[in-house]
Amino acid sequence: MRKYFLVAGICLFTVNLFAQNVCISTPGTSLVLSAPTGGDLRYVYYGNKLSETDVATINQTGSDNYSAYPVYGLGGASEAALAVKHADGNMTLQMTVTDVKTNQEGNANITIVKMKDKVDPFFANICYKAYQDVDIIEVWTEISHQEKNPVLLNQFASAYLPIRRGEVWLSHLYGSWANEGRLAQEPLKPGMKIIKNKDGVRNSHTAHAEVMFSLDGKPQENTGNVIGAALCYSGNYKLRIDTDDSEYHHFYAGINEDNSSYNLPKGEVFRTPELALTYSKEGLSGSSRNFHRWARIYKLAHGTSLRKILLNSWEGVYFDINEQGMDQMMSDIESMGGELFVMDDGWFGDKFPRKSDNSSLGDWKVDKRKLPNGIRGLVKDAQKHGIKFGIWLEPEMTNTTSELYEKHPDWILKAPERDPITGRGGTQLVLDLTNPEVQDFIFGVVDNLMTDNPEIDYIKWDANMSIMNHGSSYLPKDKQNHLYIEFHRGFEKICQRIRAKYPDLTIQACASGGGRANYGVLPYFDEFWVSDNTDALQRIYMQWGTSYFFPAIAMGSHISATPNHQTSRTIPLKYRVDVAMSGRLGMEIQPKNMTEEEKALCKNAIAEYKKIRPVVQLGDIYRLLSPYDNQGVASLMYVSPEKNKAVFYWWKLEQFCNQHLPRVKMAGLSPEKLYKIHELNRIDNILLKFEDQVFTGEYLMANGLEIPYKHTVDYNKQTDYTSRVLYLEEVKQ
Repeated sequence: MRKYFLVAGICLFTVNLFAQNVCISTPGTSLVLSAPTGGDLRYVYYGNKLSETDVATINQTGSDNYSAYPVYGLGGASEAALAVKHADGNMTLQMTVTDVKTNQEGNANITIVKMKDKVDPFFANICYKAYQDVDIIEVWTEISHQEKNPVLLNQFASAYLPIRRGEVWLSHLYGSWANEGRLAQEPLKPGMKIIKNKDGVRNSHTAHAEVMFSLDGKPQENTGNVIGAALCYSGNYKLRIDTDDSEYHHFYAGINEDNSSYNLPKGEVFRTPELALTYSKEGLSGSSRNFHRWARIYKLAHGTSLRKILLNSWEGVYFDINEQGMDQMMSDIESMGGELFVMDDGWFGDKFPRKSDNSSLGDWKVDKRKLPNGIRGLVKDAQKHGIKFGIWLEPEMTNTTSELYEKHPDWILKAPERDPITGRGGTQLVLDLTNPEVQDFIFGVVDNLMTDNPEIDYIKWDANMSIMNHGSSYLPKDKQNHLYIEFHRGFEKICQRIRAKYPDLTIQACASGGGRANYGVLPYFDEFWVSDNTDALQRIYMQWGTSYFFPAIAMGSHISATPNHQTSRTIPLKYRVDVAMSGRLGMEIQPKNMTEEEKALCKNAIAEYKKIRPVVQLGDIYRLLSPYDNQGVASLMYVSPEKNKAVFYWWKLEQFCNQHLPRVKMAGLSPEKLYKIHELNRIDNILLKFEDQVFTGEYLMANGLEIPYKHTVDYNKQTDYTSRVLYLEEVKQ
């Protein structure tokens, strides 16, 4: 006789006297576990939402049930999520279920499966947070014990998920500085696939802690079943995919344990970072939409508030900061319709003025030789121009040439008895964030700045060095292996203090560009800088990959100068504008070097972006034609939740005579609605044939529109680059 229990969206199914299924559900997905008291916690199912009938009978489908959190020491030679060494040298665990608890937290249901080792007083709680308004389940583990002596944690994954073998493809991101967020897609083959980071400070330059699994063969954007996973952690991570001789790929995700084994004392609870899981039957873009909605509502600071259009000073003047120049740039961005000016690096330093990247970090005093009236004077100038003011900081770092380093050489990360390895400028070092005094100092940098200048609206928070020196003078000798973990605990404490006191402050995570694009950071930051590379053509590829996991509202995307400062590529302004308008629009340029015609084009683009900003920043993404498909075109669109507005982007990527390009079909529209087409940022002498014309959503999704390969402009203005931005608005019948 079967019994069914429903508790706040958590289904508990007692199949027989000894087995209990736990069904954890979101609006569109179900995760089913077998959790019999006194037995093993087993994974049963993860996918589209199940009916009560199917949950009750799913154990009879013949599927293999794997441990939902495999431990080391008793069993086969497969990988483990948890591996420990007890004080007596014993390296085994045998965990059994003791209880299942459920509770509600806001719009989410929390399920906690409590487990205990059969012999030792060692405990692990596997926690599941199922959102009831987005299709995301967060999973994490809480590890503790009551043994007399510390237990060494050698492996401590946040979660494990078996994925049935078939034609499964992996989508993930890779790259380097100035080339972040590149997309890689590959079929899963026998063996081990590892994606990891060991930077220490930043974790998304070379790889990302987010992946997608396409279960039906080669990945498709808007069709097919996809599992997405994102580890919410700011530090070193490791994702393992073990394809052994079983019927499953075995996916593990968590903190990178390399040089980070953890001595867990009696009574302390070690909480792993969350792994966010999503399932979509609408392809890669469907999985992206799930992540984006979750991010805007729950994981991104001010995720539902529209972002301001800004001018950042860096590529315009670099270190050449002065009052007159800053005022001029404020005046220019005001005249073009911008809303915020951000003064970048080069404004600080007393004994050691900041003239280049080799000095002064840590000395957060205004250089009065450059800015006689200080930050207060710049804030007043911004108010005069009717815009907001922002400022650059790199508070986790110092230089050997600085007053801070002279006073506190013990505040840096450094191995004892060894000379420190320096970074940027040949003098940069990382502060020891494990040290509470350093945490207080960094908080004080922001607090003092905001106390003196409460009108500051925006901080660009940079981090330009990895941990190159393993050693902390604060941590005891027997806990040097805690360095990487404690560094990020310290970083989180600082961020929590700043957000508690300054909840309305906008903060950008700039870490040598895209080094901190992760969901461990974003609860405290409003956005991240996608890359220090502002080249529009390369940005298409980087922003495309980044969009798999992060919404446009979080992606700083700026109009920059030409030739580009990183690639030396010459790209027309129209194209640069059209690319920048697909993210959080800003400018990275010296306006006084622009022509009046260029300023007019940017002014118009800013005005038009303000019209589409709610759709781009808060809408649903539909990627249409990938730049990685090598068809000469990239195209995507954003659609409002009401499906009454949409923005369509089209960028030509190659320049060949008599080239044939595919016609791009739209997606995400309402088939029965009528949409009027309007081109934004138009430079053509004649209107497109479909300008102001009305089409059904059904037609646009089935057929698309024929986009001209070239712009119709005067001969002296012709270039190899073509791009289009179309605004679609519903027309009521």
